[in-house]
Amino acid sequence: MPGVRKMLLNTALLTAAAFLMRSVGMAFQVYLSKIIGPAGIGLYSLVMSVSALAATVALSGIRFTATRLVAMELGRGSRNGVSAAIRRCLLYALTCGVFAASALWLGADTIGTRWIGDARTVMPLRILALSLPAFSLTAVLSGYFTAVGRVIKPTIAQVIEQTIRIAAAALALTVYRGGDLGVSCSIIVAGGVVGEIASFFLHLALYLRERRGVTRERDGAGSGDGRASMTRRMFATAVPLAFSAYARVALSTAQNLLIPRGLRKYGASPEAALADYGMVQGMVFPVITFPSAIFYSLAELLVPELTQAQIRGDDARISSLVNNTLRFAMLFSLCAAAVLFRFSGEFGQSLYDSADAGHFIRALAPLVPIMYLDSVTDGMLRGLGQQMHSMRYNVLDSLISIALAYYLLPLHAVRGYVFIIYFTELFNFALSIRRLAKVSRLRVKAADTLKSAFCALGSIDVAIFVLRLCGMPLAARGANVAAHITLSAAVYAALLFALGSLTRGDAARFRGLLFGAKRRTRPQRS
Repeated sequence: MPGVRKMLLNTALLTAAAFLMRSVGMAFQVYLSKIIGPAGIGLYSLVMSVSALAATVALSGIRFTATRLVAMELGRGSRNGVSAAIRRCLLYALTCGVFAASALWLGADTIGTRWIGDARTVMPLRILALSLPAFSLTAVLSGYFTAVGRVIKPTIAQVIEQTIRIAAAALALTVYRGGDLGVSCSIIVAGGVVGEIASFFLHLALYLRERRGVTRERDGAGSGDGRASMTRRMFATAVPLAFSAYARVALSTAQNLLIPRGLRKYGASPEAALADYGMVQGMVFPVITFPSAIFYSLAELLVPELTQAQIRGDDARISSLVNNTLRFAMLFSLCAAAVLFRFSGEFGQSLYDSADAGHFIRALAPLVPIMYLDSVTDGMLRGLGQQMHSMRYNVLDSLISIALAYYLLPLHAVRGYVFIIYFTELFNFALSIRRLAKVSRLRVKAADTLKSAFCALGSIDVAIFVLRLCGMPLAARGANVAAHITLSAAVYAALLFALGSLTRGDAARFRGLLFGAKRRTRPQRS
């Protein structure tokens, strides 16, 4: 198979796998909402908030460090240096993972009863601790595959891991007939532990097979000075990232723990506060972030590509990557926001049989373009070595969130929570895009953005009108909503082409975003 055709197939598989995992994950979330209800989702979300902090300690900046170190060694043509980098990163990851697991296991009782304020979370937290060493080691191997452009392999492993996680949890929940939310959360977390351990062994097998045929060579990484230099570079990248991440995620966890307490101060019962929190965090967010799967994948691919372009001093390539990525992300996110806003009621009813869920989807839909662009911008900043700036913005964002949660939630309840999400997302994005403009030749065309937004909104009205004429009025049924979304997207694309916002040349530029890294980062084999 010719190289370009193979890369096209790989990219199609990567995108399909990303949407498959999002689809399965959202379906599982819908299933959980019916089994354990919004209050159970809220309890599980609180456990996952602490999980994010434990996972951050387990990672301690190593995933990005592995990606950047490997990309740098590939840029220098040092194949032996790649292996040296991975060995050091694995040892670092194992140390951090074991430390995080021990701390969470020993501190679960204090965290569950005092921090979260719900003893039902103690058992899930202890179970969660068992997955942390495997999680940190997997991150290193995943970072390697991202750096060398072989993202299909870890993606397949992730699909298998998610399948195992969901199947194990669903089977156990089917057998367990009790109504204890703590036990139900423990079962869900245990399924994740099984999946995480399986994912590590899959990643390891793929990595060993990948590196078996690579020719070892004598270079600087094999000497004493080379080993010391590699270790220094690893710590120089990982340690600042780790401490910044600790601060950011600790603040984010504190914010998430404050939300149910703030809702209770407003007057809600403990179960009602958990239900409101669970609805927004565990039911609405998976829906509004679902379409972004392709851009999270693209952000991962851009890290090694931008790193190598920076090492080569290729400013033109950096400018092309930055501007085209933001443009395509904007066009896509405007369509996603319009769809989520217009069909919010249908999403809430068809997925969760809940009018409240539809209300919150509509309330957050206008923020979707900012959320998607912010995630892509953060990825590009990391690729350009600006990760510390991104971390500072996230820490500042979390500090503001905590202050607002403390003062607003007891007064305005869930409305205050929605306001906090809007304010902090806009604040974070403004800082990130400003920084990106400083380190790249960023070009923004406000007129094109407004034109595309009107096209997105108009395309939905056209689709609804056409399907109504065809005897398919809008209804809260999966197939019906899918038909409206598909036709809306087709009309939107046609309008963009008709108005010149998209051209045939854009397809080639988009392929360049996805394939440039793969052509240049493919390791040499003997």
